[in-house]
Amino acid sequence: MSNLREITIEEVEKHSSEGDLWVIIDTLVYDLSKFYKMHPGGMGVLLDPRVAGKDATTAFFSLHRAEVLAKPAYKRLIVGSLPKSISTGPKLLPPKHDELSKVPYGEAMWLGDGYSSAYHNESHRRFQKAVRGFMREVVLPDAMACEENGKRASQKVFDALAEKNIIAMRFGPGPHLKGLKLMDGVIQPEEFDFFHESILTYELGRLGTRGYFDGLLAGGVIGLPPILNYGSPAIKAKIIPEVFQAKKFICLAITEAFAGSDVSGLQASAELVTEEDGKKYWVVTGTKKWITNGTYADYFTTGVRTGENGFTVMVIPRGDGVETKAIKTSYSSTAGTAYVTFDRVKVPVENTLGEVGKGMKVILQNFNHERWMMNCISAGSMRLVVEECLKWSNQRFVFGKPLVSQPVIRHKLANMIARVEAVQSWLENITYQMTQMSHKEQSDKLAGQIALLKMFITRSGQQTAEDAAQIFGGRSLTQTGMGRIIENYRRTAAFDAILGGVEDVLGDLGVRQAMKHMPPNVRL
Repeated sequence: MSNLREITIEEVEKHSSEGDLWVIIDTLVYDLSKFYKMHPGGMGVLLDPRVAGKDATTAFFSLHRAEVLAKPAYKRLIVGSLPKSISTGPKLLPPKHDELSKVPYGEAMWLGDGYSSAYHNESHRRFQKAVRGFMREVVLPDAMACEENGKRASQKVFDALAEKNIIAMRFGPGPHLKGLKLMDGVIQPEEFDFFHESILTYELGRLGTRGYFDGLLAGGVIGLPPILNYGSPAIKAKIIPEVFQAKKFICLAITEAFAGSDVSGLQASAELVTEEDGKKYWVVTGTKKWITNGTYADYFTTGVRTGENGFTVMVIPRGDGVETKAIKTSYSSTAGTAYVTFDRVKVPVENTLGEVGKGMKVILQNFNHERWMMNCISAGSMRLVVEECLKWSNQRFVFGKPLVSQPVIRHKLANMIARVEAVQSWLENITYQMTQMSHKEQSDKLAGQIALLKMFITRSGQQTAEDAAQIFGGRSLTQTGMGRIIENYRRTAAFDAILGGVEDVLGDLGVRQAMKHMPPNVRL
């Protein structure tokens, strides 16, 4: 736009009538002579004498997000710009896809200019920059469209995730990354640690599209690890490459209408039968409910009762006897939440994951990672909301003053900032401990910590959602426009308090884990 012709304010003022209408927004001059009839807000707003032929920057940004001006349809309306000699305030520059927020507390402290971190190094900063650029450029447009139309994420996005090996990275560090090119070589597989993984999930949270996040392979992140850890070589060789390359999709099918947090109460069952040729199969019968990604999954990592042998986990391919039905939820159908029915489904015994009757070990081993992942997504989402509220309270004028001039608003912002910083610190500490411990040590020492953090972060999130709604007012109820991120967050913040274990159960788990390590000889 450097070659735009210069237009004076006096010339703009001459174009202030119906059929000949110009306005100034952020030093750029827009010709709305034909567009004004199609304006979603009606003609009256644009023909207002305080807008038509005038600098409408303040009025525009009190009603619209800056991203609106980046749309091609609006760029075509630009006919010039004010002379550089005229100062009308700082010009809004469209952010680069990988750009960090300059809003105080809009980023985690380790990303801020002049701040240091005991946990993050240069590889983490390179990785964060690459991931944010990719998420904003490739994923965000699809996420916003899917949140609106309810469809699953596009295969184009899945293919892009596979190309960068983001799908593989979402399962954490380990031998499954060996030989892979991560984010076009930004980091090496041997560098990848839990902080890199936390960055990946955190940046997904900053998209502000919670249902889409669950649709974007959240079911796979909890459905594939039992295969990674307990699958036979043949099962691993077949399923892992399919999932990593987004050719096939997998979910975790544990929860039932009869048993949620109480995994031991599952009623789906499997009977071992022997065919005439001597081949053995499990015959699975039962139902699963609230299964994330279930509507489009090709594989179901499923927990069932196996008679006297107790609880067993197996991977069930979609096929005869397997039916899925979408469940309507209050957050988004793009998550693919499903009711799954297994009607005498034949499953080869080779598909058993771990030992028969010891399925609880298989499932419980993955809960820590699932809950930690949810903590990362919640922290990213909360940080985005804090940034949105700081921006809005600064640009929104009420009673002739910025909204932030109201003490009650500053009080809400202070509490929001305190909560997100507390969450960030606890999350980083736990993540560091994960990098220093074996999987077995994590299960022993961090299960309670992760559970308590999840309880704390989901309660903090719901408090932040309510504060944000008060700051944005009526706009917090609309799924488009200025308040779309706040509306999405307020509608979905409570879900993380349920998914992966409800708050009260996790709080109890945290205390019980603490009691396990209480010395027997301590007294007041």
